[in-house]
Amino acid sequence: MQGLSDLRHFCQCLVREFGSPGALTEEQKAEEFYRLYLDKLPPTIKTLQVVAEACGIKVNALPRETMPQNLRGYHDVYENRRNIYYKKGDAVSGIENTILHEIREMMEAFFAEAYPTYEPLRTIARHTAANRFASAVLLPKREFVTRVYDSGFDVPALAKVYSKSASQVLLRMGEVLQGQLFFFGALYEPDGQSPTTWRVSYWTGTRNDDADENIYGLDDFFPRKGREATPASLVEMTIQKGRPHYCRCINVTSDDDGGLTAITQPVVNSGGTPARVVLVALLGSSAHLLSPQVKRTKPIIVESLDRHL
Repeated sequence: MQGLSDLRHFCQCLVREFGSPGALTEEQKAEEFYRLYLDKLPPTIKTLQVVAEACGIKVNALPRETMPQNLRGYHDVYENRRNIYYKKGDAVSGIENTILHEIREMMEAFFAEAYPTYEPLRTIARHTAANRFASAVLLPKREFVTRVYDSGFDVPALAKVYSKSASQVLLRMGEVLQGQLFFFGALYEPDGQSPTTWRVSYWTGTRNDDADENIYGLDDFFPRKGREATPASLVEMTIQKGRPHYCRCINVTSDDDGGLTAITQPVVNSGGTPARVVLVALLGSSAHLLSPQVKRTKPIIVESLDRHL
């Protein structure tokens, strides 16, 4: 197919196969996209550019000074040709995300054509959907889940394996582990206004389908975006010593329920100092799942903490 018709055809195929696009998750859309366009090919910049061309889309690099402020990429239609623009010199993972993100945003108009009662997503919802779609294509669920468990929930290690940012890997964990077990993860970075202050920049969490395998009613216990690193916490210890830390037992309630277990790892910069810190927490009963990461990183052991991570 030529011009714009191929991406349109893909959207039409989804509608014929599954009905309303709104009834499909981004995971399902991504699985079909991966199966039809990539199959077993790695989703590299080169292959994604080829895929985009097959969809009638030209991918262009723009100099940083030409790219609109605060944007990594965007798309437009010029002379009946769809174009995707990404920031020249951006990180490889950023370019890959941009291509897939913009492809997913373009799909909304075609969904409305193929399914007239479908109401296209508005700006924020479309942006969120496009992010999820891109991550699902770049980090295919079945393989990714296996590697999460094999690595012992090691975010920095998986980021290297997939050549993706720690934040994207962490957020993807939250998507693919939902319903499997209780999991909390957070990424801390220095505050731009006060470099000695570290705050949560990204966080995610999941719950098990079994209500007995979760911790409820403790939302304030788990740090959300913008929260500072707690004094004497695993994160603060990791920042100060520049080494991973592992706490065997974190007491969160007065009941002897096994509490939580948690591990922190620094993501170091070229100078060897921590630029980010990743925190992962599981139920104490799931501590064995962290064993591969503990064995590999040889963290400083903290036997217990009381009511804080």
